[in-house]
Amino acid sequence: MPAALPRVLSVIPPMTQLNTPYPSTAYLTGFLRSRGVPAWQEDLAIALVLRLLSRDGLAQVAERAQALPANAQSPAVQSFLAQQERYLATIGPAMAFLQGRDSTLAHRIVGRHYLPEGPRFAALDVYEDDGSGDPLGWAFGALGLTDKAKHLATLYLNDLADVLQGAVDARFEFVRYAEQLAGSQPTFDPLADALAQAPTFVDEVLQQLTHEAVARHQPGVVLLSVPFPGSVYGAFRIAQAIKAQHPHIVTVLGGGFVNTELRELADPRVFDFFDYVTLDAGERPLLALLEHLQGQRGRQRLVRTFVRNDDGAVQYVHLAEPDVAFAEIGTPTWDGLPLQRYLSLLDMLNPMHRLWSDGRWNKLTVAHGCYWKKCSFCDVNLDYIGRYEGASAQVLADRIAAIVAETGQTGFHFVDEAAPPKALKALAQELIARGTGISWWGNVRFEKTFTPELAELLADAGCIAISGGLEVASDRLLGLMKKGVSVDQVARVTRAFSDAGILVHAYLMYGFPSQTVQDTVDALEYVRQLFGNGCIQSGFFHRFACTVHSPVGQNPAEYGITLAPLPPGGFAKNDVAFVDPTGVDHDALGAGLKKAIYNYMHGIGLEEDVRMWFPFRVPKTTVKRDRIARALASRG
Repeated sequence: MPAALPRVLSVIPPMTQLNTPYPSTAYLTGFLRSRGVPAWQEDLAIALVLRLLSRDGLAQVAERAQALPANAQSPAVQSFLAQQERYLATIGPAMAFLQGRDSTLAHRIVGRHYLPEGPRFAALDVYEDDGSGDPLGWAFGALGLTDKAKHLATLYLNDLADVLQGAVDARFEFVRYAEQLAGSQPTFDPLADALAQAPTFVDEVLQQLTHEAVARHQPGVVLLSVPFPGSVYGAFRIAQAIKAQHPHIVTVLGGGFVNTELRELADPRVFDFFDYVTLDAGERPLLALLEHLQGQRGRQRLVRTFVRNDDGAVQYVHLAEPDVAFAEIGTPTWDGLPLQRYLSLLDMLNPMHRLWSDGRWNKLTVAHGCYWKKCSFCDVNLDYIGRYEGASAQVLADRIAAIVAETGQTGFHFVDEAAPPKALKALAQELIARGTGISWWGNVRFEKTFTPELAELLADAGCIAISGGLEVASDRLLGLMKKGVSVDQVARVTRAFSDAGILVHAYLMYGFPSQTVQDTVDALEYVRQLFGNGCIQSGFFHRFACTVHSPVGQNPAEYGITLAPLPPGGFAKNDVAFVDPTGVDHDALGAGLKKAIYNYMHGIGLEEDVRMWFPFRVPKTTVKRDRIARALASRG
C-alpha cells in the first residue's frame, strides 16, 4: 500500500508585493487540489509586514532603536524616536485605512496633522503649489481626497521601512529583502554567512510566523516559491526555521528565481535547507515528487529536480515526461490568503503606474510562455518563455468566473510575458457574451494586430490598461533586438489603445549593445513625442542586462560585444558582464532618462528640448519634432 498523500503547504516568502499576493501559490494550490492533494497556502510576506507594522511591532523596534548609539541613528530613526508615541498611536488606524477598512480616516490624514512625517515627506517638495497652498493640489484636484490620503499614508509607511532598515535589519526593503545576497551571486557564501548569523528582529518575527503556519497546517511538505532575488533570503530563513524544529518536513524550493538563476546549481549547502529544488513549471515535478514520497517512484525517476545524493554531491534528476497541459492545470485558488489585509499603496501619482501597487488584483495567465519568443534580450530558450501553450476562451472565462465567485473581487491582472492578440480577442468576445463585468490589464507586444477595432473590443470587455515593451525607441535597435515592431507601428498601436480609453505603459531600455549617445537622445525624443501625442501615459527605463540564457548572451559576437568570464561558483548564474566597444557611459545617461520620464508621467517638460534632462552636453536629436504626429496621420 502506498503511503498517504502528504499535506502540502505552499508559502510566499518575503518580500514580493504588499497590495496583492504573488500568484504562484494560488496556481500550485489550485492545481494540487484538482488532483486530490490536500494543499494549503500562506503569504508570509504580507504576514511579516503586518506583524512588524503594528503597535506591538513598532514598540519593539523602538526599544532596539533607542539602544543604538546616537551617531548610529539614521535620520529616519531619529525622526521616528522623536515622534514615537504618534507612530504607535497611528499605525493601527493607518494600516486599516490602507486596507480599505476605514475610509473616513482620509479626512484626518489629508490635514497633515495626524500622521507623523519623516524624511520621506520631503518628496512632496518636488510638486509645485497650484496657488491653493497645497503642493499636491494640482495632482489630486480631480482624483480626490482618498487618493491624496493614500499617497500620504504610503510615504508614512516608506518612512517606517527606512526605520526598520536603520534600526533592526540593514537589508530590509518592502519588495527587495536582502536582494544582494542572491541576485546573480555565483557563490552561496554570502547567503550562507548571513544565515549563520544571529537572527535580526525581522528574522525572529519571520521565524515566529513560520512556526505558527506549520502549527496551523501540519504539513508534510512545504513548497517555497521564490520569484525574485529579493525573496530568496526570506525563503532560506523559513526553511531554516522549519528544519530546526521539524526536520521530518520535506522542504522544496522553486519559482522564477530558481528557473533562471539556479539551472546549474552545484553547491550542496543549499540542501541543508531544502530537500529538493525543482525547475520550470512546477506541476509535473511536484506530481513526480509526491509519488516518490509515497514510495511509488524511485528518486532517479524525479522530473527536473536537484537533490543531494548519497555521496553528498548535487545531482540533477530528470526523467523526461510531458508537462501538464496549460488547459488542464486547473483554476488558481486564493483560499487561505488574507485578501482583505493587503495594502493599497500609492507611490506615484500617475494613474497607470499606480496599478502595480494600488488595488488587489486577481492574477491570471492567458497563455503559458510567449508566442513571439524571438527578442534577443529575453530568455527565449527557457520554459517560461519558450514553451507556448494556450487554453480556449471558454476555459479562461470559466476560470475567471470561479475566481470572482471565490474572492468577490472583479479586478484581474493578466501576467503573461505577452498575451496573444488572438487569444485576447476570443476572450473579450466570450466575456461580453457572458456579461462578465470584470476590469483587467496585462502585457502585450505592440504589434499591428492590435487595430483600433480590436482595442475598442478589449475596452468593451473590461480592459483598462496595457503595458508593452518599446525598449529602445530606435528602428535600428528594434531590428537588432528582433522585436518585430517599428517606432511608427508602436505609435499607432498605443494611440489606438489610448483612443479606446485604455491606459498604456511602455517598458523602455537603455544600454543595449551598440547603442550610442545619439541613439539614446533620439530614443528619448521619440518617448517625449509619444507622451505628447497621447500614445502612452506611463513608462519606465531600465538598464539592459545581458543574461546567459538570452540570444545576446549566447551569441555575443552577433551584437558586437565580448562577454566577461563568469566568476567560479556553484550557485546563481544569470547576468553576465560584457564589453561594448562603443564605450558609452550608460549609467550617466540613465539618470537623465529616468528624470525625464518621471516628469513626463506628471505632464511636465513635454515641450522642452530633451537635452535639458542631462547634466552634461549631449548631441541634438536627429528626430523631427513631428515624427510621431506624422506616423499617426499615416495608416502605415
